[in-house]
Amino acid sequence: MTGDDIAFSDAVELQKLLTAKRLSSLELTRLYLARLEKYGHVYGAVVTILHERGIKEARRADRERAAGRVRGPLHGIPYGVKDLLATPDAPTTWGAAPFRKQRFDFDATVVRRLADAGAVLIAKLAMVELAGGFGYNDADASFTGPGRTPWNWHYWSGGSSSGSGACVSAGLVGFAIGSETSGSILFPSASCGVTGLRPTYGRVSRHGAMALCWTLDKLGPLARSARDAENVLRAVSGADPSDPTAVDMPLAASNRRPRIAVLKNATQRSMPGVVKNFNASLAVLENYCDIDRGVALPALPYGAAVGTIVNAEGAAAFRELIESGRSRELQQKDDRYGGYVAYATPAVDYIDAMRQRVLMIEAMRGAFGKYDAIVTPTLPTVAYPVGVPFDKAYPKFPGGPDLIAPGNLAGLPALTVPNGLADKGLPSSIAFLGLAFGEVKLTQIGKKYQQLTAHHALRPPLREQPPTGSG
Repeated sequence: MTGDDIAFSDAVELQKLLTAKRLSSLELTRLYLARLEKYGHVYGAVVTILHERGIKEARRADRERAAGRVRGPLHGIPYGVKDLLATPDAPTTWGAAPFRKQRFDFDATVVRRLADAGAVLIAKLAMVELAGGFGYNDADASFTGPGRTPWNWHYWSGGSSSGSGACVSAGLVGFAIGSETSGSILFPSASCGVTGLRPTYGRVSRHGAMALCWTLDKLGPLARSARDAENVLRAVSGADPSDPTAVDMPLAASNRRPRIAVLKNATQRSMPGVVKNFNASLAVLENYCDIDRGVALPALPYGAAVGTIVNAEGAAAFRELIESGRSRELQQKDDRYGGYVAYATPAVDYIDAMRQRVLMIEAMRGAFGKYDAIVTPTLPTVAYPVGVPFDKAYPKFPGGPDLIAPGNLAGLPALTVPNGLADKGLPSSIAFLGLAFGEVKLTQIGKKYQQLTAHHALRPPLREQPPTGSG
């Protein structure tokens, strides 16, 4: 195997190499560290490379393996975390200039649990400043610059887990941890052609993670396969005394044939390539799933409710930043003032949104409760171009119904898997929304899909430098 072959292998295959002693964790870690140095900043994907910690943890993993102790499927696998997770050995910047020197003296629970699983932390990864809570409208929304998809340097890697998506896509880490409030795992996974798993709200502890919205925030993996995503979720999930919202719930599989609903008008106003790939994916799914087409999403204001909750809770989370005026140090021009707009959210609007949220969750349960998954294209378009306001990027394709807002509002899990290259040679993907704590039912569907297709194994055409004249 070449270095590229190793770097683009999923963690299951890497573990086989480690078990067969064809590779040590130290060698694998040095390979990924070199790739982070070579490609990470080209794609605006990295904040801090943790050389010392990575080498130390890799050596520990090799010593334990030599002594006959293997902690599990992630033992010795290098990974990165979105830079909103606390670690003591580097700043935790939240992607924002006002916090560039912020430090914590502990590991976030997710980081600690991955260490307990034998994984090797090698990088803090770039993100949209403050996880996008202040309403950014273009890709240049971090002090590290725009995140860029490895599939085309001129296009965005998606937010707000921009670096997590790009690093997995480019083979710079074995897997990554991102976060989602309303789309921030699914969006970069789709833009970068990787597998993303958004857990159920409460499945994974958020202790040590930046808070944007206490009632919406979730942490989860971005990986090169559904089987990897499931293994990472198993390692990080469970109750935590430091996070009262985190609970112990079984990660249960299903023995019956999955039943899937295709959302009505799922491809309405989507790009032609996205539609083509979605229909091809349905043809694959029909081999092992029962599919009901044209199932309607109850017509309720999911997006408006999410927007109000993000504004109110985000303004509370960053009240000091807003009141001090330091939000004007943010990179993206809309973010510099978006906090003040959020700060003005009336309490009655927030309370009404939370009351309506209960009704929306019940309506979704009534519509979708008999299905293992509801399926749509993850996004109606491919990745947005860098340098163009998002609302001007694809005016002909404003998007049809999707499940990102309602799924997050209800705290439901979702899995997105790449399903081919679409318009402009950029990846598209298909998303599965599941029932609460039904993540493994989703990964079962995703694993079978990836056994029958090879979209997740495609490699982007990497570049070592920005294009000439890019500025």
